[in-house]
Amino acid sequence: MNNRLKISISTLFFFFTTVILTVMLFVNNSRNEKERGYDSSSVMNRITYMQELALVKHNYTGVISYKDYMKFLNINVPLTNKYFLLKYNGYIKAGVDFNRIIVDVKNDSTVHVSIPRPKIMDTVIDEKSVEVFNESENAFNPIKISDYNDALSREKNVMIRDAMKQGIYTEATNQAKMAITSLLREMGFKQINITEELNIPQVQ
Repeated sequence: MNNRLKISISTLFFFFTTVILTVMLFVNNSRNEKERGYDSSSVMNRITYMQELALVKHNYTGVISYKDYMKFLNINVPLTNKYFLLKYNGYIKAGVDFNRIIVDVKNDSTVHVSIPRPKIMDTVIDEKSVEVFNESENAFNPIKISDYNDALSREKNVMIRDAMKQGIYTEATNQAKMAITSLLREMGFKQINITEELNIPQVQ
């Protein structure tokens, strides 16, 4: 009888010890799994650090031809023309505004990301690279610093139009998608769905 009692107590002790250890292990694994997991906010924080890496940059070397006259009643006055040529180096950067990205983590393996339409982030002409050629010297209509500035300012619009024709927006969207997909795969997501936000035209 005593032997049976000892065996029963030993068995019960082993059983309860096993149960307790199993529960503790489960709780610990659940805690670790939760710590390893990501929510929408933590994923968004990781994504925003990549914006500079996802920008598309087009370099430019161009020549600006400037010509102008003094005008009277919107008519060019003879012998008052001024002109010059400028050579410059510059660049355009386009990309997606990562601060406007919306992240929706469905579960540990599935995530949906909505990205905004790309836009021009920066248009730069390096002033140190600017060279002036064939500059006029007209006492009636001398060249001013504002003429150079106006010519360079207008050239930025030309650079933007040229970049758009070359598909810089499409490049920027593709670059953003690749960068985001790469990051999310490193974070352990398997099902990654990236869509572009709808651009609803405003009624005027």
